[in-house]
Amino acid sequence: MAMQITDSAMLDTSGAKARVRAAAQEDIRTEPAAVRIAIITIAVLFLTIFVVLPLVLVFAQAFSKGVVAYVAALAEPEALAAIRLTLLVAAISVTLNLAFGLVAAWAIAKFDFPGKTFLITLIDLPFSVSPVISGLVFVLLFGAQGYFGSWLREHDIQILFAVPGIALATTFVTFPFVARALIPLMQEQGTQEEEAAISLGASGLQTFFRVTLPNIKWGVLYGVLLCNARAMGEFGAVSVVSGHIRGETNTMPLLVEILYDEYQFVAAFAIASLLAMLALITLIAKTILERHLDEGHDVNDH
Repeated sequence: MAMQITDSAMLDTSGAKARVRAAAQEDIRTEPAAVRIAIITIAVLFLTIFVVLPLVLVFAQAFSKGVVAYVAALAEPEALAAIRLTLLVAAISVTLNLAFGLVAAWAIAKFDFPGKTFLITLIDLPFSVSPVISGLVFVLLFGAQGYFGSWLREHDIQILFAVPGIALATTFVTFPFVARALIPLMQEQGTQEEEAAISLGASGLQTFFRVTLPNIKWGVLYGVLLCNARAMGEFGAVSVVSGHIRGETNTMPLLVEILYDEYQFVAAFAIASLLAMLALITLIAKTILERHLDEGHDVNDH
């Protein structure tokens, strides 16, 4: 009998929440129909002009001389080198940021320690610093007249105008994405499950790989997705440290600028179309991952 009363109370509570939610939605829709239509129309027009139309024009220009010219532009040695370099740099930066993001999110969400607020501020620093400035910082550190320049020259180590410098600059600008995707998720989950695993004799690594990581897998994928998209599309910081050596240190965004300045429009827009396709794939994957994250939140709420 007590169980039935409890179940009835829970059903009544759920029904009350549903009614409150429905009432809130009705309260939102108090504007006249004409106002709602006008707002929606403005939003659609804005997205069409500033998002959809540029994407359509990119693909139209890329295929303006036919599929053969498009494929030939992508098959150029310089284009292939830029694609390979972009993929390599993205792989390096995503791997480094994934390792750091997991460790930082674990420390910030699960422990209290001196300097925690300062660490969070440092993680957010790349959001407030111009990518060009971050590139100049690496020039001041590793350039010929930089802080480590003479030591690097003596040991014949090339950082700037080479893959290491591009990877460092890209890693810096993509620094916050994984950590910022995981910190709120891990804070919301709390530490109860980890404490239970440790009390049952699990080690720290066993707890992480068997308890924590399965609970945050969608957040990890979400952060990696955003980090990878930003890494492949980064221009400012990479432009400063790359040296624009054709066929060697030009990533896809840099090559687009060079080809466009040389009036090779089909080739420029062909490379740009690859970046646009990456953006569309990222958008679709982001939507799917957000749905999984929302489902996870709903399960935790219940």
